[in-house]
Amino acid sequence: MSESLPLLRADCANCFALCCVALPFAKSNDFAVNKPAGTPCKNLQQDFRCGIHTRLRDQGFRGCTVFDCFGAGQQVSQVTFGGRDWRAHPETRGAMFDVFPVMRQLHELLFYIDQALGLPDAAPVHPGLRRLLSETQEWTRADADALAALDVAALRGRINTLLLETSELVRAKVPGRKKNHRGADLMGARLSGANLRGANLRGAYLIAADLSRADLRTADLIGADLRDANLRGADLRGAVFLTQPQLNAAQGDQHTQLPTPLTHPTHWL
Repeated sequence: MSESLPLLRADCANCFALCCVALPFAKSNDFAVNKPAGTPCKNLQQDFRCGIHTRLRDQGFRGCTVFDCFGAGQQVSQVTFGGRDWRAHPETRGAMFDVFPVMRQLHELLFYIDQALGLPDAAPVHPGLRRLLSETQEWTRADADALAALDVAALRGRINTLLLETSELVRAKVPGRKKNHRGADLMGARLSGANLRGANLRGAYLIAADLSRADLRTADLIGADLRDANLRGADLRGAVFLTQPQLNAAQGDQHTQLPTPLTHPTHWL
């Protein structure tokens, strides 16, 4: 991550538990209960810490363990609202909870741009990416009213155009014919040991897919749904636009090879 960027991973100690309050969740395999947006989770303590943090999976809150705000929580808490928390300053509640999802999208976009700028093969689009990086950074420092009015979809569209070009440039260096599974329904697919090197898996549904020992080097995985995907022994080195939340939602082991700076989730065996 560039030194000029804000921290693009959650720093919960400097956040007012925004993900535990602002966001809704529905009772499912990921959450034990229903919770509407703007309502504190029943496990949230007065100090903004989770009362079952070490037991989330056991207590039916697996969804919490795979979520990452890309650092948006502390940005909203400490920068946008200057350290004023929603409990001590209840007048901030509505605006703070509305802005948090916007900021998360901005930080996620910064993550992708930063990753693209670190890829030498994407040099032809680096100038455009730098301009959008600067613009997106400026938005992360905007006030709550400006953020609430921001057309994030339009900004994402402009950035995505260059991310697509980045993907094409990087994957073009991979020899041989590359598979195109963009947006494909591969839920539960048996892809153990598959050669997916340089594949286009953007937005693919890979829920519970068996990707054990698959070659996913330099594959484009932006937006791919890897919930419960089996990545044991898979090679993901150089995978393009892979995020830590995607890995957190998947299954893997010590033999799963990852690109820097991503790490093996603690629940992997």
